[in-house]
Amino acid sequence: MKEYSMDAIKLLSGLLGNKSLSSGLGGKLLGGLLGGGGGSTGGGGLGSVLGSVLGGGQQRSAGGGGISGLLGGLLGGGGGGAATAQSGGGISDLLGAVLGGGGKAPEVAQEQRSAANDQATVLIRAMVNAAKSDGRIDQTEQDNIVSKLGDEVSEAEVKFLREEFAAPLDVAGFARQVPNGLEQQVYFLSLTSIDLDTQKEAQYLGQLAQAMNLDPEVCNQIHDQVQAPRIFA
Repeated sequence: MKEYSMDAIKLLSGLLGNKSLSSGLGGKLLGGLLGGGGGSTGGGGLGSVLGSVLGGGQQRSAGGGGISGLLGGLLGGGGGGAATAQSGGGISDLLGAVLGGGGKAPEVAQEQRSAANDQATVLIRAMVNAAKSDGRIDQTEQDNIVSKLGDEVSEAEVKFLREEFAAPLDVAGFARQVPNGLEQQVYFLSLTSIDLDTQKEAQYLGQLAQAMNLDPEVCNQIHDQVQAPRIFA
């Protein structure tokens, strides 16, 4: 895996938080799940909604059957990597702060920040791989995605994103990069980064689930939660 001196959490927040960008990355992304993307989601903007819906709050989690219950607190504490279980320093807190707090994450221990940054890198790759799984992300669309990230994104982060778009799609190789406990989060973001309207996309998701040893019924539950068509028998 290549190493970059970049802020993957900031880059991931840019991909998640830009409504225009979400359509460039295959349609839904988190737009539909969070009420249309952007910052118009009521309470505290996208950052607070992301924390409550995906990190163990009340929205969509009644009876433990919502997104947070299903995924064990997506990006939060539910069995993810080292950073997710640490109070105040996991990717949920850092990403939520960037999305909802003016673009700057709180100061945390370097070890925590590094672990969360590594997780964010994997999640970015999940989104990009899914978006290019149907072979339709051309140079113009890539340029549009990069342009929507704004001036806050560094040259290193843009370089990383462009190289990820250009890299050959390697499902097995990517699956080996996914830390134990992050598989459902990766599948979730992969699914919500596409419209799931082509056979190639369905085949990609099936290959990804198999490579990560995800149970087909768990995948079907994730599809149901985001109102995407099931692809597993």
